[in-house]
Amino acid sequence: MWLVVVLVIGGIAAGFYFWQLKKDETPPPVAESTLPAAPPEPQIKHPIREAPASDEPLPLLEDSDGALLGALTGFFGQKAVQEFFEVKELARRFVVTVDNLPRQKVPLRYRLFKPVAGKFLVTGVGDDFLSKPENHRRYNAYVLLTGAVDIKKLVAVYTRFYPLFQEEYVNLGYPQGYFNDRLVVAIDDMLAAPDISGSIKLIRPKVLYLFADPALEELSAGQKIMIRMGVENAVRVKARLREFRKELIYKAPKTEETTTEPTTNKN
Repeated sequence: MWLVVVLVIGGIAAGFYFWQLKKDETPPPVAESTLPAAPPEPQIKHPIREAPASDEPLPLLEDSDGALLGALTGFFGQKAVQEFFEVKELARRFVVTVDNLPRQKVPLRYRLFKPVAGKFLVTGVGDDFLSKPENHRRYNAYVLLTGAVDIKKLVAVYTRFYPLFQEEYVNLGYPQGYFNDRLVVAIDDMLAAPDISGSIKLIRPKVLYLFADPALEELSAGQKIMIRMGVENAVRVKARLREFRKELIYKAPKTEETTTEPTTNKN
């Protein structure tokens, strides 16, 4: 009987010993300074203004084509929309186009506008090509289209549908990105396009014509569009872009600080 008691007490003691040893081996808590940093919040430079109240709720992104197509038709008319715009996946096409205008190429799969009508005209043979000024006329209809837009109404519609554009921008791989900032970058890039009058020297290494000047060929897709449409058209488009940018940039009103004059005890 005493042997049994000794074994039980010994087992309890051994269990307590190993429990205490395990407790002592528990790693210390990780210091806050060694924890991985949380992803930074997006640095918003140009916050979107608050959209006016509407009785119609925003559609889901995947069901937004009808509402966006209705907005485009309201601006340009059904005929012009069918002639100039790709009318499927409109939110994605708009976001992808804006995102890539400051880059060298806009993916053809998601372009917002249909190809410019007419054949690109050049003079010369061999490696000696020049663009013809007549090519600028191919862009006249697009320039007229931009001139017919009411800028204030355009910004109002953009603001209303902005949550969809922001959602699509995040879906494209920019979880910390702010689409309105990217739109301003695209506008500023196009405004910075050089004004080049007259014919431009070209080369044709394969099928497509390229600018012979490497500095021009390395410009962004947006700036190349401005050059291809000719100086006169570019001047008109830039003027509209400046109007749009001015209306788009929202600056929150500063809070007026009230100062209280110290009271003087006259007694």
